[in-house]
Amino acid sequence: MNGGQLISRVLQNHGVQHLFTLCGGHIAPIYVEAEKLGIRIIDVRDEASAVFAADAIARLTGIPGVAAVTAGPGVTNTITALKNAQMAQSPVLLLGGATATLLRNRGALQDIDQMALVRPHVKWAARVKRQREIAPALNKALRIARSGVPGPVFLEVPVDLLYNEETVREWYGKKNTAGASLVEKTVQWYINRHVNALFSGMQGNSLPGPEEPQIPAFTQTEVNAVAAEVKKARRPLMIISSGAMMEVENARTLCAAVKRMGIPVYLSGMARGLTGHISEVQYRHKRKMALREADCILLCGVPVDFRLDYGSHLNRKARKIVINRSQEELKKNISPNKAILADPGAFLIELSGAADTFPDWSDWKEQLRQREDAREAEIRKTAEARIDGVNPVAFFLQMEGLLPDRSVLIADGGDFAATASYTLRPRRPLAWLDPGVFGTLGVGGGFAMGAALRYPNDYIWIIYGDGSAAYSLMEMDTFRKYGMKVCGIIGNNGSWEQIARDQVTLLGSDTATSLPRSDYHKVAEAFGAAGERVEQLEDVEGALKRAMESMDKGVPYVINAIIGSTDFRQGSISM
Repeated sequence: MNGGQLISRVLQNHGVQHLFTLCGGHIAPIYVEAEKLGIRIIDVRDEASAVFAADAIARLTGIPGVAAVTAGPGVTNTITALKNAQMAQSPVLLLGGATATLLRNRGALQDIDQMALVRPHVKWAARVKRQREIAPALNKALRIARSGVPGPVFLEVPVDLLYNEETVREWYGKKNTAGASLVEKTVQWYINRHVNALFSGMQGNSLPGPEEPQIPAFTQTEVNAVAAEVKKARRPLMIISSGAMMEVENARTLCAAVKRMGIPVYLSGMARGLTGHISEVQYRHKRKMALREADCILLCGVPVDFRLDYGSHLNRKARKIVINRSQEELKKNISPNKAILADPGAFLIELSGAADTFPDWSDWKEQLRQREDAREAEIRKTAEARIDGVNPVAFFLQMEGLLPDRSVLIADGGDFAATASYTLRPRRPLAWLDPGVFGTLGVGGGFAMGAALRYPNDYIWIIYGDGSAAYSLMEMDTFRKYGMKVCGIIGNNGSWEQIARDQVTLLGSDTATSLPRSDYHKVAEAFGAAGERVEQLEDVEGALKRAMESMDKGVPYVINAIIGSTDFRQGSISM
């Protein structure tokens, strides 16, 4: 059994169904042997996309996403995507190729200190040195990736551990030393001893089984205490974010629990869509105002970071309850009245058992609803404004009316994608993907792959800015190759608008923020996709329908929307 077979069998034992890769000589046995076992291999155009795809599949299935990349630049190209997974708390396994063990530090091709580069950006990193270490190390990596606060892990596997023993001996020059000099005999003895050590200790074909992840548990006493706080509140408020969505199989149960409790809730990150398309308990606008008026605030899988202005958005007098898997995030920028180290989703499901004793808070909800309606009216008024180019708010309001229930929305951009978040409503749980706290551009292509594989019958919509589109537009080639139902919608205003808006105001210059209004749809066409340029609002509905018709045929699509600028998000940038 070679190392590629060992890796593939362990992945199979853990329920891994997809492996993302960009081919390389250092890792070929991994993806070749995985395919033989029925693991679907998706080869991409950029290693970052492989990790972004693994990140997405992990978020949507709860099973660690797996990417394999070749040594040297293959690994270095993944660093941003790895860091994004770390900060988004996604369980990702990166398998990195490496030079042969005997050639390390001798000037071999693509031989660098990969561990020093990767280690700061993962939960755990290791290098296997013997074939017998591969399966135990993989099991440990996959357990760590899912335990506690999920996150990425890295396993470096030298190329000579991936091939069979006979091939490796031939590489190292298996020779008959009869008649050789003492030096030659000594060298050959050293090589043989090294190879013997590489393959020693393999006992048949048995492999250790998967190891269960370790997840912090709560007590019934903690649940009762929080229930008592909620019952006393006159203006309770919940924020639920990605940290509550880590147990994917519980998503629909969590949805029912949140509705049953009736506590007004704001959703962010992977929790968008948790309560469905329209819900009586979910609110979307004026969150800052609500947080300053609430007298009991539950932060469920939500760090108090720049998105909550480091805690200044929260009413100082409110009772604050933080539920998080992360010990660090329980008290980051906040002194909570109750800090509960546990899975937030599981905790809320248990808390919903006390829902029959909760008040209905009708006056508080009506106050929030009136603000909600007023903000929706403002948005509609903004959409009516005539500007030079398609009004982006009007574009998304039209899209909201046409969006099929079987849709996944992916935000990859600044201003245009953020505008979408105010106007597009995910139809169900686990139907929204964004990079998370790192704010990374370039996630779109990889995230779309993961979503298309998880939901092959859904329409996958990437909301691109014209800046962010350039990072992964080449993955249209991958979508076409695998017949994925993906449409990229590019808000083309010739600008890095989110930066330009404040830069021009504060510094009086648009230096480095302008872009040509390129024909991005023609790039997609060159990769075998289809697309069109949309310059009038009247053409949006037809373009969206043509996009869906094309996706139904397995042909990805690009809508190159020539949009104008509005003041909808004036002053919205935050750091």
